[in-house]
Amino acid sequence: MRPYAKMSGMGWDILGHEWAADMLQRHIATGGLRHAYLFTGPRGVGRRTLALRFAQAVNCVNPPQPGVPCGECRACRQIERMEQADLTLVQSEAEGASLKVDQVRDLQRVLSLAPYESACRVALLLRFEEATEGAQNALLKTLEEPNSKVLLLVTADDPDNLLPTIVSRCELLRLRPMKLDHLEKILVERKTLTQEKARLIAHVAGGRVGYAFRLAEDDGLWAVRDAWVNDFFSLVSSNKRARLAYSDGKARGRERAETRLDLRDGLTHWLSLWRDVLLVVAGSETPLTNLDHKEEIHHLAQNVSEKQAADLVRRLEHSFMRLPVANLQLLLDNLLLEWPIFN
Repeated sequence: MRPYAKMSGMGWDILGHEWAADMLQRHIATGGLRHAYLFTGPRGVGRRTLALRFAQAVNCVNPPQPGVPCGECRACRQIERMEQADLTLVQSEAEGASLKVDQVRDLQRVLSLAPYESACRVALLLRFEEATEGAQNALLKTLEEPNSKVLLLVTADDPDNLLPTIVSRCELLRLRPMKLDHLEKILVERKTLTQEKARLIAHVAGGRVGYAFRLAEDDGLWAVRDAWVNDFFSLVSSNKRARLAYSDGKARGRERAETRLDLRDGLTHWLSLWRDVLLVVAGSETPLTNLDHKEEIHHLAQNVSEKQAADLVRRLEHSFMRLPVANLQLLLDNLLLEWPIFN
């Protein structure tokens, strides 16, 4: 039996990534810390939570066991709130915006100082896929000249969205969604949800624990999802003029960063719906995401071929990838005009 496996699930309180917590605990307990770690995976999978637990374990004042954070000491509580003196947070000003080179240079100045009260300084760089090329290149200097009193923790959606030289200088941990039935059981036990609600949230979250917990706790977040789904079914039965009017209302007169973030969420939900249609058309046994709209999805599936459904999925994926650089209203116009009109 692995010597650290039993405690990792208790002290770290990590769901779905126990293997990662176990490995990181071993690195601390055996003195094998790397100078930089990269946590990758889809939004809501638990990248930030794991990184913060790691920071707690490294700088915990009263660890019950080597590499296990107590969760109660001053350092653990402050790190949980991301307010500890030796923890530096670096991220873009708003989700969907760019993380700039000056932010990395400011970080480098902080990291040149000795730790204030902890064993080491910890830099937490969130959503680093949003970093400009200049910002990524600036980070390379810190990665190439490791400081034994500095620990770099980087989160990103996919290592392919970072410079290969950054990825190669970090210990890479790829975090993946949990099995749906396992997540459903956790939601019932921890969030006291009904089996039906827990199953729906697990499917909508796609096995991402963090996102599932937010959906279970935040009615507003669920309402936003419902609004996008309802818009989808309204749009597929609307004419082109109505679709263009919808696009105009979504994009005109708004800040680009706000519109981009809004559309990113919306296109994510729309993509899950078209994928569900494709699964039905293809006769796949893969579970649907939007279980609460199964009837509407089957209705759409009766009116498209497998090739059409696959094309719609690809077009939406392409639109999603172009969000950072495209004219957003034009992108939405073209996307909606490509959809067939269903009665």
